Amino acid sequence: MINASIAVLAGLALLGGSLDEAAAQVPPSAAEVAAYRGLHAAAQRGDVVELRRLIGQGADVGVRDDYARTPLHVAAFAKQRDAIRALAQAGADLGALEHDRYDAVTIAAVADDGETLAVLLGAGASAGLITSRYDGTALIAAAHLGHAGIVRQLIAAGAPLDHVNNLRWTAVIESIVLGDGGPRHRDTLRALVAAGADVRIPDGQGNTPLMLARSRGYAEMARMIEEALAARAPSRTR
Repeated sequence: MINASIAVLAGLALLGGSLDEAAAQVPPSAAEVAAYRGLHAAAQRGDVVELRRLIGQGADVGVRDDYARTPLHVAAFAKQRDAIRALAQAGADLGALEHDRYDAVTIAAVADDGETLAVLLGAGASAGLITSRYDGTALIAAAHLGHAGIVRQLIAAGAPLDHVNNLRWTAVIESIVLGDGGPRHRDTLRALVAAGADVRIPDGQGNTPLMLARSRGYAEMARMIEEALAARAPSRTR
């Protein structure tokens, strides 16, 4: 079963797929930025005065570039938080998905950008959208990358702990199979376990998180899972 899990990774690599959420996202290129006009250009620069002027003249806050990015996506990639606030106040769709199906929340999560994430969540963006080619969530993406602080922010905002993506992996599993077993991914797993994530959910080949952690030699992760399983086991009475 463990070998089958490894085969999933190898198969995607052969097909040219990338499991790196950061690599999968496509921020505006220098050429695209240079060609931007209107709201996209103002969002990229963080020019709130221009944003409000254009919106006041009737500009569409949902306008898309050639990659289906809205001005909100552009502002999220550029970490232009005041622009995000202005767009949100003007009614921008905070859950809009671009060409690769990323929303602004997942963009901020992948970038380990807690400040932008806080602005988005404070404006009413959802922490629970299904995003990306993997039918995942911002929480799964952050767990994959070991962004423990982001994981905690998303958990506090009500992100679904046990969502299973189309690779049949949860955030718990991604913190193990796409992590390195180091401090960041251990801290990520610790946050998920503390929040009550289900450590029993297996991958598509039937491998449990405990099996996956043990197979990789991640002793501390295995210990965390063992303790969570023991804590949730029904108590025996005589």
